Amino acid sequence: MSFRARHLLGIEHLAPDEILAILDLAERYVDFSRRTVKKSDALAGMTQINMFFENSTRTQASFELAGKRLGADVMNMAVAQSSVKKGETLIDTALTLNAMHPDLLVVRHNASGAVNLLAEKVNCAVLNAGDGRHEHPTQALLDALTIRRAKGRIQRLTIAICGDIQHSRVARSNLLLLGKMDNRVRLVGPPTLMPSGVAEFGCEVFDDMKAGLKGADVVMMLRLQKERMDGGFIPSEREYFHRYGLDAEKLAFAAEDAIVMHPGPMNRGVEIDGTIADDINRSVIQEQVEMGVAVRMACMDLLARNLRAERGAAASEVMA
Repeated sequence: MSFRARHLLGIEHLAPDEILAILDLAERYVDFSRRTVKKSDALAGMTQINMFFENSTRTQASFELAGKRLGADVMNMAVAQSSVKKGETLIDTALTLNAMHPDLLVVRHNASGAVNLLAEKVNCAVLNAGDGRHEHPTQALLDALTIRRAKGRIQRLTIAICGDIQHSRVARSNLLLLGKMDNRVRLVGPPTLMPSGVAEFGCEVFDDMKAGLKGADVVMMLRLQKERMDGGFIPSEREYFHRYGLDAEKLAFAAEDAIVMHPGPMNRGVEIDGTIADDINRSVIQEQVEMGVAVRMACMDLLARNLRAERGAAASEVMA
């Protein structure tokens, strides 16, 4: 496997062959997860700690399930009841966790760069489960796996990412990954929800849904992240759906075999019409959930291999 990373902090520093290595192994874990008995010893004897400073039921459940299927001892840290809420710094938390000798640390945090800081202070492998507006690498990887299985490839596709681009780490990670794989990426949404400097991202930008979706192979809708908004970014949810919500009329401008995606949780009637979300011929939203477990299994497996190799090399040096 061509995967060399010590941590999985983002897509930005992954090479295309590393991305493909994750996707190829994840394909095997899709089949594995569909078996009656879903138990591997890939992470046997290893400890995985899930530390979520932000709530995310589906992401945490996905990582927990992935770790248990691989045979790890999995602990979910209740951050809301921890010393972090009493004034303990992130570095103090990292040093405390490091003293427990975990092998894999899965972290979700509301501050961009917090996961990178933790990775500098611990001896284990760190996986970014989403940090601020920065990145959400496993979401982009599971999206890529979903696209590849639906379209037969992950290159040379026209992909429209629509909605709240400014506040979305999912959009950033997908933009990085899809760009590395030679796709034509479009960002579609209101100017108020586009990040500054968007023209420098190397993709097309549209503020009209019909123009942005024209001929698209993949339509990726994003959640309207009201919890990260501190101003009047949209006039109303009703007006937003009218102009930027995905319905049958707008989807008709995409390719006839275009697939519809959403990272969840969905705001039906705001970002996407419920009929479109549930369309078994176009929507792959449930497949994204399934691919999430397989991709996270692959990521942890590959990081564990590298960690074991690193520790083995260090032990050999000591013996010498």
